[in-house]
Amino acid sequence: MKVSPAEPFKIVYSILNHEYLGYIFEAFAVQLNAHGEFTFQIQNISSKNVKEFMSGLDSRDLELVKLIDDIQQDQVLRKFNTKKLNAVDYFLKIYDPQKGDKSIQEAIAGYLENCKARILEKLSGKDIFIMGSDGNPLWKSVETEPEKASIRFHFIRNEDNTHYFPTIRHKYQKLEFQYKNAFLVCEDPAWLIVDGRLYSFEGNVDGKKIKPFLNKKFIAIPGQVEEQYYGRFVAPLIASYDVVARGFEIRNVSSAPKTILTISEYSSSPKKTPVLFQDSEDVAVLEEEDHDVAFDLSFQYAGFSFHYDSFAHPSSVHMEKKGNDYFFNKVRRSIDVEGENVRLLKEWGLNMRSGNVQMPKAQAFGWLQSNAGILQENGIIVRQNTNDSKRYFLGYSSLDISIQEGRDWFDINAKVRFGEFEIPFIELRNYILNRKKEFLLPNGEVAVIPEWWFTKYSEFFSFTEHSENEDELRLRMHHLALVQELQEENLATAVISRKLENLRNFQQIEPAAPPLNFKGTLRPYQKTGYDWLQFLKQYRLGGCLADDMGLGKTVQTLALLQSEKENGAGQPSMLIMPTSLLYNWQLEAKRFTPDLKVFLYTGTNREKDTSQFDNYDLILTSYGIVRLDIDIIENYRFNYIILDESQAIKNPASIITKAVRKLNSTHRLVLTGTPVENNTLDLWSQMSFVNPGLLGSQAFFRDEFQIPIEKKGDEEKTKRLYNLIKPFILRRLKSQVATDLPEKVESIQYCDMSEEQEKAYEEAKAYYRNLILQSIDKEGISKSQLVVLQGLTKLRQLANHPVMVDPEYQYGSGKFEDVLHKMQTAMGEDHKILIFSQYIKHLDLFRHFLDENKTQYAYLDGSTKNRQEQVETFQGREDIKIFLISLKAGGLGLNLTAADYVFILDPWWNPAIEAQAVDRAHRIGQDRTVFTYKFITKNSVEEKILALQRTKKQLADDLISNEEGFIKSLSREDVLNLLA
Repeated sequence: MKVSPAEPFKIVYSILNHEYLGYIFEAFAVQLNAHGEFTFQIQNISSKNVKEFMSGLDSRDLELVKLIDDIQQDQVLRKFNTKKLNAVDYFLKIYDPQKGDKSIQEAIAGYLENCKARILEKLSGKDIFIMGSDGNPLWKSVETEPEKASIRFHFIRNEDNTHYFPTIRHKYQKLEFQYKNAFLVCEDPAWLIVDGRLYSFEGNVDGKKIKPFLNKKFIAIPGQVEEQYYGRFVAPLIASYDVVARGFEIRNVSSAPKTILTISEYSSSPKKTPVLFQDSEDVAVLEEEDHDVAFDLSFQYAGFSFHYDSFAHPSSVHMEKKGNDYFFNKVRRSIDVEGENVRLLKEWGLNMRSGNVQMPKAQAFGWLQSNAGILQENGIIVRQNTNDSKRYFLGYSSLDISIQEGRDWFDINAKVRFGEFEIPFIELRNYILNRKKEFLLPNGEVAVIPEWWFTKYSEFFSFTEHSENEDELRLRMHHLALVQELQEENLATAVISRKLENLRNFQQIEPAAPPLNFKGTLRPYQKTGYDWLQFLKQYRLGGCLADDMGLGKTVQTLALLQSEKENGAGQPSMLIMPTSLLYNWQLEAKRFTPDLKVFLYTGTNREKDTSQFDNYDLILTSYGIVRLDIDIIENYRFNYIILDESQAIKNPASIITKAVRKLNSTHRLVLTGTPVENNTLDLWSQMSFVNPGLLGSQAFFRDEFQIPIEKKGDEEKTKRLYNLIKPFILRRLKSQVATDLPEKVESIQYCDMSEEQEKAYEEAKAYYRNLILQSIDKEGISKSQLVVLQGLTKLRQLANHPVMVDPEYQYGSGKFEDVLHKMQTAMGEDHKILIFSQYIKHLDLFRHFLDENKTQYAYLDGSTKNRQEQVETFQGREDIKIFLISLKAGGLGLNLTAADYVFILDPWWNPAIEAQAVDRAHRIGQDRTVFTYKFITKNSVEEKILALQRTKKQLADDLISNEEGFIKSLSREDVLNLLA
């Protein structure tokens, strides 16, 4: 019968006993009569119709209705009936006495207990009834007792058995609940109904502990199983409840806890590893178990120890048996104190939330030794498991390193301590280098070297060397950056002069006096480079001058060598370079340092006697000559060995690299625009030449830097490598020193002919010389201009590349190789280049090379139709670095400000035409310095043209505008000079 919400009604809650689900609740609305009494008009309330009765419900009722919905049969089936069986089949199957599914039964029971506990907490003050067997929800009322009951368990140990039973007290009175038709409406926690009253308990009593006694006075435990029963059941019961015993003793223990951290090793089969120490010829067979260890946290109360558990009860019970007597020690634990210690350990890096943690041995002992002091201060005791095969040192260890700047070395003073024992530093070094983690102390304990010692000090130990006193170690001066890092990280103390400290930032280096007889002016950044070179020399450190192409590495080096001469250098210096650069260095030395006595040690007919070097200040030679003559040269002591284009030694395994390493000198320098061309090993090879040992052995460098950086992209290792080499590499980009540069920088690059090219050139020169002279003597100079022009043109093409004259020519060209090298260097430095030639055949050679190497470029000659498109492509695209241009077609009218390098491949008769070509890049809109390289083949007509350009400059400026005009201006003597 429906209840009218418009008439007086009341919400009640009824307890019913479901056949399978046990005691559950339902909510009802009951109509009231005129006297406010219940009528037989009753309606079930659920979330579906609760809104109709909102006038008679409070917020708690709404919550209760929702919770009661969750324990109804339909809801339980929706949650647990995954196979969608009908209700009867499902319950018959799951709750079958023989074949039922116990795990699902337990899951359903757990779910219902949780819901019922929440419902019962909210029923206080509500009308509660027990439902009758006829379905009457108002069959029997239930009163909720607001005061909680208490329970006590009793044990009486007799000769043959032990009796066990509970008593319940409520309001200081014993509550009779046995044989009273009492029942537990909820078991976890216990809610008990006795004589129409609903009781809850202090301390969340487990109803399963009460249930057996609802219709039983006591349980008898047979004597033959009492020890097992006492341990498994009685001891936990004493820990959680008030227990009274007769026949055995319960002792209450109360004391401050001691925190115990126990370290245990996991046993595994030892690995016998032969280890050859770096500085010893002895092979030691070490037994070192490679396994983890575990930390276990426990708390000790007056001799009783308990493993930490985040769900531990405030009391723990320890049972002991003496003869036939039992003693139960009930220890009241300080859960708050235990939790605070766990929090502190986590703060220090040891997460003991579950009471134990496992980690690698070296890491574990490293943590222990780093935190030994703070553990002791907080009263945390560290112990080792007594079952472990080895006894480990668990105390405080320290590694104190002090570094003192000496004359040529850093002297190392170090103390290694494990507790009371001081270990020789030299001995520990071998352990670190060989990653041997266990060290046997004099008292038989094994000290485990902390993992962070390997991480932080392995690089340092790898670079240390024995001093003259074999028991001491030292570090080369070039490991300054490593020393400074150790100092900054408080891993070592160091005494370093302020002057040496400044090497990390070369701009703070004190200025050095420039050489008096240097013919030229060093630009500000070049003077800074010169100061840096002087500083390196003072500390006998090697360096790599790696300035961008065109910034004057040659000038800075010559200034240094001039200074050496003026300061009385006792030995000459040797400058080694590619053969093609020898003449350029010779000319530059003559121009800037005419006081230097320069000797060119080259050629097939060279005198292989190093005593001749004594008469000179500077020896110029090539890599090829050094490779051939190393057995002779290696015994000579030089002041400086300087390598130009030092990428020539980027391969550590090459013959030339091995040769230059044998050279003997006081100082070493390398010059290069590209210190790294292919991989980091290029860097190792060059830096190991200037500062041997700076980056360790090749194997060390490969494992420590090359593989992590190139294979794994390890940014931290990249940073570490940069910090190590930073003081010894000086690299300035053109963009960085722009304010120190003039608008244009012009250089002449002299090129040697290859052997086959020189042969072809000399044959052609002899032929045309005779032909031209015969014509002049017979016809006169004015009528011989055509044959002069033809002959000179052939010679100029041969000076570029003989294949321009003879398509069958199969050999190389010195100029072609030099231009390619400069071109690739500039491209590698992200510059854009205009390449001019007056010969399309010459440009074709470079086109062919670029096409073969799949390098994109722009191109323009007289036949090019899409001139503007080529210009816009070069100007706008970052990936196109090269623009090949015919001098006649592109010398005027183009705006090519994207380029900052200009290569003139062959000299024009009139320098003004060349200047116009350069002005394609150097014009309004250009915000960078333009570098021009004019490539001139040595000992060829091109050199003579340069000389004529100078002598006839005024004439050229005034009258000559083309090649024909220049030829007309030549006298017989001029032609003879060109063909000399």
